[in-house]
Amino acid sequence: MSKKNTAVSLKPGLKARHMTMIALGGSIGTGLFLASGGAIASAGPGGALLAYAAVGIMVYFLMTSLGELATYMPDSGSFETYASRFVDPSLGFAMGWNFWYNWAITIAAELSAATLIIKYWFPESPSLLWSFLFLALIFGLNVLSVKGYGESEYWFAMIKIAVVIIFLIVGVLMILGIMGGEAIGFKNFTVGDAPFHGGFFAFLGVFMAAGFSFQGTEMVGVAAGESHNPREHVPRAIRQVFWRILIFYILAILVIGLIIPYTNPNLLKSGLESIGVSPFTLVFEKAGLAFAASVMNAVILSSVLSAGNSGMYAASRVLYSLAKRGKAPKFLAKLSRRGLPVNALLLTTLIGMFAFFASLFGDGVVYNWLLNASGMCGFITWLGIAISHYRFRRAYVAQGRDVNDLPYKAKWFPFGPLFAFVLCFIVILGQNMAAFTGDHIDWYGIVVSYISIPLFLIVWLGYKWVKRTKVIPLKECNLDSPAQPLE
Repeated sequence: MSKKNTAVSLKPGLKARHMTMIALGGSIGTGLFLASGGAIASAGPGGALLAYAAVGIMVYFLMTSLGELATYMPDSGSFETYASRFVDPSLGFAMGWNFWYNWAITIAAELSAATLIIKYWFPESPSLLWSFLFLALIFGLNVLSVKGYGESEYWFAMIKIAVVIIFLIVGVLMILGIMGGEAIGFKNFTVGDAPFHGGFFAFLGVFMAAGFSFQGTEMVGVAAGESHNPREHVPRAIRQVFWRILIFYILAILVIGLIIPYTNPNLLKSGLESIGVSPFTLVFEKAGLAFAASVMNAVILSSVLSAGNSGMYAASRVLYSLAKRGKAPKFLAKLSRRGLPVNALLLTTLIGMFAFFASLFGDGVVYNWLLNASGMCGFITWLGIAISHYRFRRAYVAQGRDVNDLPYKAKWFPFGPLFAFVLCFIVILGQNMAAFTGDHIDWYGIVVSYISIPLFLIVWLGYKWVKRTKVIPLKECNLDSPAQPLE
């Protein structure tokens, strides 16, 4: 990006270490610390490992696709920009609003989670007080500067990574019998019908849960627009993704599966109110670490706040980008003197706060539907990344360019984006297969699970009909001009 362009745009404030930690910390959260127990209980240790490995491979290919796009054209609009340029402006419009809505609602979900977690220490304290404090903290970190966001994410991710590494070391010592009594070995992989349990539908259910666990990894694409040197920083961060998935998810699930039999009823308790029986807590307590529950509670609180922090950052940047391109109200494109999209930040905060208030009234019916509507948004974003990358690479070749000139080239093209697309499509379709397979079709369950899809199609096709947009021919895709238009 030229200096002239950045002067009227977002200011780069993210260094290499921030980018790496945004990618590393992106998907380590409650999905690993809490939901992994339920995954092992449902599909057995082998089924859980296989499901997480399959989704991990899909996410790796998605990240290499995003890495190629973000390194070539770093932009805070990210998915919205790429879909608009390489597929169809109407798809870009729908992708941008879909991504913004998902993370604005996620802020509310994380606030609800944080207030539940804090009750562990302060059971009598008012929820509203804590939610306001947490919202103020997240807003404060984002409104200070982009470096404030980068620095806070760096330390949030550092806490999570340290805990997982300590967990893996303690787990291996227990398996070998050096800690916590006799050696455990592989005996829990042969308990009952382990390593695979529950059949195909149990495996499919874990496959979905694994998909949710990895959401947030795509944040690095948005952050690329404010990186000091995206051509170096983004590929480095992307390369970390594969090792992170392997070390943090696969090894952690292997250790849990080896130490705790899948028949342990505590594994099924994967809610926030059950942190005392988080698989991590169970393993630490088995090793004789008495303070495990308190420590894991603090770690899970930090990862919930990290998710809210990232959500606010990414949602405000994509909203700003939509406004710059005339796809959102113009006032949202306003930048502060420090180069921050203040109005987009404020609106995102207000929507998050409104959704959180909705969770407190009338049994949370409105909140539950807002949450249902965002359920599939992350998977839709992933589908969009795969499609955009496939079209970008084909347009690049169609316009007579050499792929070896790309600053970062995704491996295994076209297999990568096509494999990710198919797997992601299966995850979306299989979201609630149980609703179709019972004695009676569960229409309510189907609506709850799949409502995101018709909503996305209405936004996409509605904009297409109003603006009469068409799929851009490969030879006409704009590969040259900077992604952010000059003011």
